[in-house]
Amino acid sequence: MEVLIMAGQLILGLSILVGLHEWGHMAAAKLFGMRVEKYFIGFPPKIFSITRGETEYGIGAIPLGGFVKISGMIDESMDTAAMAQEPQPWEFRSKPAWQRLIVMLGGIIVNVIVGIFIFIVIAYKEGDKVLSVDEVNKYGIAAGPLAQEIGLKTGDKIVKVNGKAITDFSDVVSSDVFLGTNSSYTINRNGEEIQIEIPNNFVEKLDGKKGPEARGNFIRAAEPFEIGELVPGLPAEKAGVKTGDKVVSIAGKPIHFFHEMQNELQQLKGKKTQLVIQRGGEQKTLNVEVSEDGTLGFYPLSLLKYTTIEYTLNEAIKIGANDAFKVVFDNIKGFGKIFRGEVSASKALSGPIGIARMFGGVWDWGRFWYLTGLLSMVLAFMNALPIPALDGGHAVILTYEIVSGRKPSDRFLENAQKVGMVLLLGLMAFAIFNDVWKAVF
Repeated sequence: MEVLIMAGQLILGLSILVGLHEWGHMAAAKLFGMRVEKYFIGFPPKIFSITRGETEYGIGAIPLGGFVKISGMIDESMDTAAMAQEPQPWEFRSKPAWQRLIVMLGGIIVNVIVGIFIFIVIAYKEGDKVLSVDEVNKYGIAAGPLAQEIGLKTGDKIVKVNGKAITDFSDVVSSDVFLGTNSSYTINRNGEEIQIEIPNNFVEKLDGKKGPEARGNFIRAAEPFEIGELVPGLPAEKAGVKTGDKVVSIAGKPIHFFHEMQNELQQLKGKKTQLVIQRGGEQKTLNVEVSEDGTLGFYPLSLLKYTTIEYTLNEAIKIGANDAFKVVFDNIKGFGKIFRGEVSASKALSGPIGIARMFGGVWDWGRFWYLTGLLSMVLAFMNALPIPALDGGHAVILTYEIVSGRKPSDRFLENAQKVGMVLLLGLMAFAIFNDVWKAVF
């Protein structure tokens, strides 16, 4: 079921983004009087289509993409027969270079607008939930396996990141740390300050086989907690646990923080055990059967103090735009690490399977829209790359035409398109194979 939910979120998110991207090309083309023959979400074989005016609108069976066919444009259809005829006034190739450039950039522009809009709505609607470093340092951090590999320990108190004092705990796991060079933590351990170096290739491990799970468990706050919302029909509810209960022990092991409970439950998968909870001034012992994935079926309510910041619309516009473009800058930093040899492409790049795992096996609309906004900016960035067959490749050729006043020959454009398609298909095959390899090995 989790796999279907992951796939469903990925298909819906990409369908929205690809549909809007291709609409951007189509809208610009029609604005300049170009004939748009087809507008499809998904690739052939065709599932459904309807013709309105000069354009056939349809849905293809392969959902990870889409296309617009504009008359007189050398694209993935490689319709060389049509290109051999005399240019017609409604064709792409008969229009001025600046109009063709806008058409090619239309999809990128729409994706940028959509990404910014989503991040603005998230900032305005949800605000920002901040956990201060001072609040975390009351109990210290919970260091996951990867954190322990670089020398961190549960109970450490992080006071500086890259030599600078921080106030927001989210700065501890920001992209600036993982995508930067020579990053470090300064911690307080039993009254002594210690510097922990972060390897430049550390992001490979965070994005490895366990993906989001590794990132989420890398460094967390050691959080005292009580039982929050119960999931109906799961072990906690069946055993008589109630919202507001505090866990005292499980299987005889004292529990003070949520990460301690998670660690114990992982050792008790599929087993029956005793759970001692405190309800009011009374302790109760309950018999509970831990699920096969090591959970009881409740959401923890942290007893640490979070600060919620609400933004005005003007503030949300600024913050949303910054968050959106940060995605682009992070991608540039990531490519920089690959080109410098600090991380390998096979470990840094993800395909459809890796992206689906980011959405997770539970349908969470908040996370869905955040990741859809993120993917919209990534899609814009990737399409802007100067690779033949991508929008950025076409834009480079058209910019050359505008500057030089010379239009490349149709033969050159055809060959460039072929080279670009081979590169893209190769990259797609590599990404899918790489996802499978990381998932299996």
